[in-house]
Amino acid sequence: MSKHYILFSMAILFLMGCSATEPAPPSAEDIISMATYSADVITVSTQSDSQNSATFSVTIDSKETGCEHYADWWEVVDLDGNLRYRRILAHSHVDEQPFTRSGGPVPVTENEMVIVRAHLNTGGYGQVMIGSVQAGFQTTDDYDGFAPEVEEAAPQPSNCAF
Repeated sequence: MSKHYILFSMAILFLMGCSATEPAPPSAEDIISMATYSADVITVSTQSDSQNSATFSVTIDSKETGCEHYADWWEVVDLDGNLRYRRILAHSHVDEQPFTRSGGPVPVTENEMVIVRAHLNTGGYGQVMIGSVQAGFQTTDDYDGFAPEVEEAAPQPSNCAF
C-alpha cells in the first residue's frame, strides 16, 4: 500500500470524524500538499572498496522547502532489517533537485541484496531501490513500510543548517 494512499485515507477518516465544535479540518489542497512531500531514491551507483565494502552514490528527488521539509538522510538496510549505513544530510537542497550524495564505506558484499532509501524529516521514507553492488539497483514497491524501527536508530541528524 502506498504512502500517498495511506495519507489520503487518514485524511478522509479525519474529515468524517470532525464535528462543528472542533477546529477546521485541513483543506483538500493541504492534504494533497502534505502527500507530495517525499524523499525518493531515483538512482544508486556503487564502487567496490573491497570484497566486503563499497561506496554508494545515491540520487534523491525531494520536494524541499527548506528546513521545514527536507531529506535528512539516506540509508542502506539489509533484508533482515539491519541498518548497515546512514548518510546524514545536514541541510536542505531546495535549489538542487534531484541531488546526489556519496557515502561509505558501506559494509556489504558484492552479491548481498540491500535496500537503499531516503528519509524526509517530516514524512518518513519515500521510493526505495533494491539491489546489490554486483547486479545494480532497481525501484521497488515491495518494501514500503519495511523495518520501521530503523527510523529511530543512530545516527540521527542534529539540526538543519539551511
